[in-house]
This record gives sequence, structure tokens and C-alpha cells, in this order.
Amino acid sequence: MYELYIGNKNYSSWSMRPWVLMRALDIPFTERLKPFHLNHGDGSFRHFSPTGKVPLLVDGDLKVWDSLAIAEYLAESHAGVWPSDAAARAWARSAAAEMHSGFQELRNCCSMSVGVRMRLKQFTDALQADLRRLAELWSDGFARHGGPFLGGRQFGAVDAFFAPVATRVQTYSLPLPREAMAYVERLLAQPAVVEWIEAGIAEDFREPAHEQEIASYAGMLQDFRAPERG
Repeated sequence: MYELYIGNKNYSSWSMRPWVLMRALDIPFTERLKPFHLNHGDGSFRHFSPTGKVPLLVDGDLKVWDSLAIAEYLAESHAGVWPSDAAARAWARSAAAEMHSGFQELRNCCSMSVGVRMRLKQFTDALQADLRRLAELWSDGFARHGGPFLGGRQFGAVDAFFAPVATRVQTYSLPLPREAMAYVERLLAQPAVVEWIEAGIAEDFREPAHEQEIASYAGMLQDFRAPERG
């Protein structure tokens, strides 16, 4: 059985992608949760991960790191990771890759934290540009493939890559057009996404660096998380 090493469900957008994908496609795996506060910047995660980072997929003696590489590895053995239609598959891969390497302002200003609601201290032009591109990209996917998901009728890797974005929209009340917001709501209603968020809220441990980064960009409105362990 696969083993999937992940970080905190409250913060780890990179870990969320393969976790949600594998849950949604009923691909069995054993979860290995490695809280970020246990990685002390001294290579603590290097004993299981070549990069010292998560996510990491282990398949026997083989290790696959990076969420996009994990999706591609799974696609070699499991149907539904990417659309079956060649054109839709190419589009979905391109959109996932754009999310993987782009939207820097969205990442910087709106770090993922599923268990809280925040108000941004500043809404930058660069963030607005990222949101416009996000809405444009999603609209293109629906127009090309008919929805309700970006590659067509079935939830797949491209949707898993945007699931952390949906949590950011919810956390920071980010403004999006109606069509894009409806897609956010569909993602947040997916059972695998619901399961991830609920587990993130239940976590009773924090990671100071993530907490400080989030507080530097936004003010706390509500905190739904379990009390921090003493």
C-alpha cells in the first residue's frame, strides 16, 4: 500500500493536493502526518524525505516527492487522475502546472489556514490580478469541458490542485465572480475536502512560523480550531 507523508492539514496546501486526490479516487494509502513544528530546520524531515519536505509518496522502495510528480506517478496506474480525452488532459495538466508554479501573490498574502477566518490588511493590485486570472482560467475550463469540474464531469488532479485555493477563498473572503464562487463551493463540498478541513480544524498543535506569516498579512476574525495543546 502507498504511504503518503504530509504536513499539518491546517496549513499544508502542497500536502492537501495528493491527499484529496487519492481520497476522491479511492486510492488506498497509509497517512503519515509529520507536523511542521517537529521539523526544526536541522534536516529533521530528511530521514524520510529526500528534500526534507512534504508531501512524499512512498511505494515500496520508491519515493516520489512533489505534488505534481505524485499526481503523474499515480496516473500511470490509476484511472481518473487526468481526463481521458487528450485535449482535456492537456488542458488539465497545463492548469495544474500553472497553479503549481504561479499565483505567487495569492500564496504570499493568503497562506492556507483552513481553521480560521481572516481579514486582509491590504488588498494589493497583484492579488487582484491573480484572482482575475484564476476566474479566467476556471471559466475557460468550464467552457471547454462542460463542468462541473475543470476537466469535465469528474473530479480529478486539476481540481485537487485548486482545492487549497478554495480554502483560501473561504478563509480570507476573497471576491470572485459568481461562476468561480460556485466552483469554490463545489470544491468545499467534496467529501475528501470536507474530511481534510475537519481534520485541520481538529489539530491541537500550531507551527509558529506559519502563524506569524498569516498574522503579518491579515487580522483574525474567527478561530475554529481546537485549543492548542499545552
